[in-house]
Amino acid sequence: MDVPVKVYTLSTCSHCKATKKFLDACSVKYEFQDVDLLTGEERQAMIEEVKKLNSECSFPTIIIGDKVIIGYKEKEIREALNLP
Repeated sequence: MDVPVKVYTLSTCSHCKATKKFLDACSVKYEFQDVDLLTGEERQAMIEEVKKLNSECSFPTIIIGDKVIIGYKEKEIREALNLP
């Protein structure tokens, strides 16, 4: 399955780390952005981007194709990626 996967994370968040670890273990190619490591306008712009997808602006915010998953929900991630 070749859908784009993007993950907005915080570098210190255990749920974010678990999400990346899970995607890596499943050999899923994904882009991620540790929002807390950005500064100034770049950080503010990224927060606004996350808020458009997730009004609570919580992490991780995962985009798989056109599906948005808030938090580390392995079952939902598996379903969105058609993983067994």
